[in-house]
Amino acid sequence: NNRLSTIQLWFTHLITKQLMTPLNKAGHKWALLLTSLILMLLSINLLGLLPYTFTPTTQLSMNMALALPLWLATLLTGLRNQPSASLGHLLPEGTPTPLIPALIMIETTSLLIRPLALGVRLTANLTAGHLLIQLISTATIALLPMMPSISALTALILFLLT
Repeated sequence: NNRLSTIQLWFTHLITKQLMTPLNKAGHKWALLLTSLILMLLSINLLGLLPYTFTPTTQLSMNMALALPLWLATLLTGLRNQPSASLGHLLPEGTPTPLIPALIMIETTSLLIRPLALGVRLTANLTAGHLLIQLISTATIALLPMMPSISALTALILFLLT
């Protein structure tokens, strides 16, 4: 129709193709949800690169609000479609008999705290990245009147980091 809709259609097709390649036909019903999620996260994170803007994905609450339902959906889908394979991950193969109860408890605990651990790690990594960009940009501006060549080098590093 027009250039904007053509670009949007091309971009959606590209992402959908990347999502669908590893999935079988039953997994294709998740395409719209996953494509929408990717586009939302991409736009939020790209807007965070603008000066003086706030990135919601650097907040633990946003990451946990996305992590918990997606983790739970993955877990419940796996338990519904392949219960023996999903429960088989709780006990490694070749485990000695006396260790079986302890390992099942440890693996269950690990499975339950996974979204919290991954959400905290993601938040820390995003915050560290944005903090690094802020510190380098402040150094670039501070060094400009004193040492323009060093300021240009830090600006290059900032550009490469961004």
